[in-house]
Amino acid sequence: MEVDLVSWFKDGTKDNLKMLARDVHHPVDDPEITIRLKHGIHTVFLLVMIDWPFSRVTAELLSVLQERYPKGLTTSIAPPETTPVPTNDGDVKAVYAIPKNPNDLSQGWKNLKAQPTDTVGGKGLTEMCSVAFALLHLEASEENVKFQVEIPALDDEEA
Repeated sequence: MEVDLVSWFKDGTKDNLKMLARDVHHPVDDPEITIRLKHGIHTVFLLVMIDWPFSRVTAELLSVLQERYPKGLTTSIAPPETTPVPTNDGDVKAVYAIPKNPNDLSQGWKNLKAQPTDTVGGKGLTEMCSVAFALLHLEASEENVKFQVEIPALDDEEA
């Protein structure tokens, strides 16, 4: 359908302008996004709602980890290192971080300092964003957490 914008504006009222402004400046967001949760050599793609609190994200993540990686997560290959996956969700908390540079994950991670009640959208996570995670004991401090993410190297880069 072709619209004659000149006549639309001439015939239009403030309502037409308001509708155009709303469509241009406030697009309808899809409430579901996929985030890439990273730890060690693993990337877990998790479909979440932007209004989910991080407590729910953590519960979903732990459920996936317990099902897929009962023997633990491979944190690094050389030297071999494994992070155990807790069987009881009440024994652990997850800490999340976003890349310092989304275009270069090797530059490190910035702690999101997400509280269990903070929402995914409230912390600015977007479709297909990378998010590192670390699993800590409940009493452990979240300060100075090291987010261990193995960045794959292309064969050409190693030579």
